Amino acid sequence: MSPTPDLHESILSAWRTSNRVTVELLEHLPAPLWSAEVPGMPRRTIRMIAAHLHNSRCSWIRTLGREHGVTTPARVDRYAVTPRQLSAALKRSSRGMEELLELGFAAGGVLPPSKGYVWRNLPLDVGHVLAYFVAHEGHHRGQIVMVARQLNQRLPRAATDGLWWWRSRTGARRASKGGRG
Repeated sequence: MSPTPDLHESILSAWRTSNRVTVELLEHLPAPLWSAEVPGMPRRTIRMIAAHLHNSRCSWIRTLGREHGVTTPARVDRYAVTPRQLSAALKRSSRGMEELLELGFAAGGVLPPSKGYVWRNLPLDVGHVLAYFVAHEGHHRGQIVMVARQLNQRLPRAATDGLWWWRSRTGARRASKGGRG
């Protein structure tokens, strides 16, 4: 029987992996897609969807963590951010997300109440917080892939494989040669 995993480390590792998958997808996008308009959504581009990921993290970090000492990273300009700038920004906001999770761990597994959190749609235990943000980012990664397909732009294999080969994004070896893990 294997020992019970350290949930603290497991949850932080899961967040880091999800962030890495997001960053790698964006880093592998062909340049013409960055400013491509989303079909059926005039004036919305892949750049704007990608910037939303970081800006949304910033909003949640501010809402849930500011009064508890968590520093909110600067937002990016969704109309002008470059892939390189966004990659750096996502690394900063990922650290902020980790600080939120750490805040929850320090408070017995639940983020402490914040005056700014008025929406109240999200249970604040660290498991639900992690699941919510991973689901949010997965949704938008899927949008980006769908838009690329709608525009007949084939994404590089490194971009699409990275969406599902999470084991290799954790630093652990894949269970079997070539296996998705």
